[in-house]
Amino acid sequence: MSLHQRPHQKPPATDSLPASAAAAAAAPSRPLPLLTLPYLFSLLALLLLLALLFPWGPPRHSSAPASPWRGYTLQEAAAFAARAGNGTIVLAAVSGPYLPFLSNWLITVRRAGRADQVLVVAEDYDTLERINAAWPGHAVLVPPAPDAQVAHKFGSQGFFNFTSRRPRHLLQILELGYSVMYNDVDMVWLADPFPYIVGDHDVYFMDDMTPVKPLDHSHELPPPGKKGRTYICSCMIFLRPTEGAKLLLRKWIEELKEQPWSKKQKANDQPAFNWALNKTAGQVDVYLLPQSAFPTGGLYFKNKTWVKETKGKHVIIHNNYITGFEKKIKRFRDHGLWLVDEHSDESPLGRI
Repeated sequence: MSLHQRPHQKPPATDSLPASAAAAAAAPSRPLPLLTLPYLFSLLALLLLLALLFPWGPPRHSSAPASPWRGYTLQEAAAFAARAGNGTIVLAAVSGPYLPFLSNWLITVRRAGRADQVLVVAEDYDTLERINAAWPGHAVLVPPAPDAQVAHKFGSQGFFNFTSRRPRHLLQILELGYSVMYNDVDMVWLADPFPYIVGDHDVYFMDDMTPVKPLDHSHELPPPGKKGRTYICSCMIFLRPTEGAKLLLRKWIEELKEQPWSKKQKANDQPAFNWALNKTAGQVDVYLLPQSAFPTGGLYFKNKTWVKETKGKHVIIHNNYITGFEKKIKRFRDHGLWLVDEHSDESPLGRI
């Protein structure tokens, strides 16, 4: 017999089968119900209906990967920016409405050769994605994100919540071992500010008062004003990762908790910063930057005589002592400092 042939087998006798199987074998064959024409037509109609309702098939989860920036941590982002600055970061914090100001500020920072060490704390996820799409790695979000729609109105609770996160961001960066220069984005750089970070002090800052100081004024913390505290601007601060700088930031955070926002007292972060400076005086080595290089907006934009007398000395200009986006933009334009209209190609963000 061939190896590929099977031996013929006789079917088993009916009486050797189980009773149920024997009965089934003896019963006349009938067409299966599933193969009847009415059933086939019903099945075809159902398939056509499903094709109309779901032309691309049942819902599927997107196979596109989630944005990598959602899991991007401050530790990773700070290390990225600090590598370009030999351990020093230039920090800003923005929500969506401030993007044009961020771009304008970045043009001037880039001209000073410091853009690579910039880290932007995005205060909403859309801003995080937009910045990193144009400039990968330079933006991070530190959760939880505040309400971006109300964070831009000066004096609002949203603005307070937005600015009160600042000392926490700075403290985290110091705890990672980096030095950091913080700037508000309604500023412009006319020169590199780092040559003015002289000595080995814990904290450097600029005065927010408008009275003209002598060119050789003291670099110590000014005396308190009428409200019992100094009037230092929290808009521009340089900190080293020292115990003194960390002490100041922790005190700033404490003062913010003790002076929360209310409808009666529409606080921002600056009074708390000044109380922290005053209450840690003698424990923190501080340095007041020269007014001629770091003037407040109330002096630079309103005292033309002083501007002429100190021409060539200005380094960072703050567009404060005025509120409202449009007013700030107009003032910058009037003084040739709104650069994004004609020089957006110089911004790492391009035209936004």
